[in-house]
Amino acid sequence: MKVKKIVIAGGSGFLGNALIDFYLPKNYEIVVLSRNVKETGNDMLRYVQWNAKTLDLWLTELEGIEALINLTGKSVDCRYNEQNKAEILNSRVHSTEVLGKAIQACAVPPKVWINSSTATIYKHSLDKEMTEVTGIIGDDFSMNVAKSWEETFYNMKTPRTQKIALRTSIVLGKNGGAFIPLRNLAKVGLGGTQGNGNQKVSWIHEHDFCRAVDFLLTKSTAGIFNITAPNPIPNKKFMQTLRRALKIPFGLPQPIWLLNIGARIIRTEAELILKSRYVIPEKLLNAGFQFTYPTAETAMKEIVQR
Repeated sequence: MKVKKIVIAGGSGFLGNALIDFYLPKNYEIVVLSRNVKETGNDMLRYVQWNAKTLDLWLTELEGIEALINLTGKSVDCRYNEQNKAEILNSRVHSTEVLGKAIQACAVPPKVWINSSTATIYKHSLDKEMTEVTGIIGDDFSMNVAKSWEETFYNMKTPRTQKIALRTSIVLGKNGGAFIPLRNLAKVGLGGTQGNGNQKVSWIHEHDFCRAVDFLLTKSTAGIFNITAPNPIPNKKFMQTLRRALKIPFGLPQPIWLLNIGARIIRTEAELILKSRYVIPEKLLNAGFQFTYPTAETAMKEIVQR
C-alpha cells in the first residue's frame, strides 16, 4: 500500500510538533518545511529548508501528496509596533502566496491544502455566538491580518486542490501554546481573574486540534471551519478551572491597568487576554465531529495529569 505523505509548512513549532506526533504513528511520511533543518533519525520524518518567501527545490515535495498544511506565521505574542505588525502580516501572506504558486507548478498537486487562519477574525463578543455563518468579522489590526490571510489563500487559483481554512482558537497543550504561560502565572499566585473576567475564552485541546484536522482531511471537505471546542467560558471560570486542575487554591486578580503594565514588561499585548472570543465550531459539529475534550475541565485535567 502506498504511504500517504503530508507536508507541514512552518511545522517546527508547537502545533507542527503536535501534528507530527499525531500522524507518525499512522504511518504517514511527513515533510516539514522550516528555516531550521535538523536530522530526525526517522525515515518517515524529514525537514526541508525554505524561507517562506521564494520558490525553490522544496516545491518538489508537494508533488502528488495527500495534504499540505500551512502553519507559517510570526507569533502574535509580541508588542504591536510597526515592525512586528509588518512581520505578522507579511509572514502569513507571503508564505500563503508562495505555497499557492508551488501548487500551481505541480504536475500532480496536493489533494488538499489546509491553511491556518484565526478565530480572532471575529469581533469582540460577550453574548453573540460567532459561527462560520453568523460570525461578525471586525476591523482592527488582528482582524485585518486574518482577513488578508484568508483573502490571499482563496485568491490563489488551485482548481485541482481542495482548500480548507482553519479559524483556530487558543490551543491548549502540554509542551507549548497558551497553557504554559498561564500555568506559570498560576504557580506564582497570579492565576486569578484577568480584567473583569467576563470575556469569553475559546480554546481547544491539542489532541482535538489534530483530530479535527484529520477529520476534515478524511471527509474530503472544503471551506472555512472554526477549530475550537464547543464550550467557550468566561475568563473568570477559565482561570478557576486552571487553578483547580493545578490544585492551586488561590490566584490574585489582575485588573486591566495591571495587565497593560505587565504586557509592556513582557513585551506582549493585553488584547490577547482581554478580547472576548465567543466562537462556536458549528460546521465541525454539523459534520459529525465529536470532541474528546469538550470542556475546559476535561482538557486541563488531561494536560496536567499526562
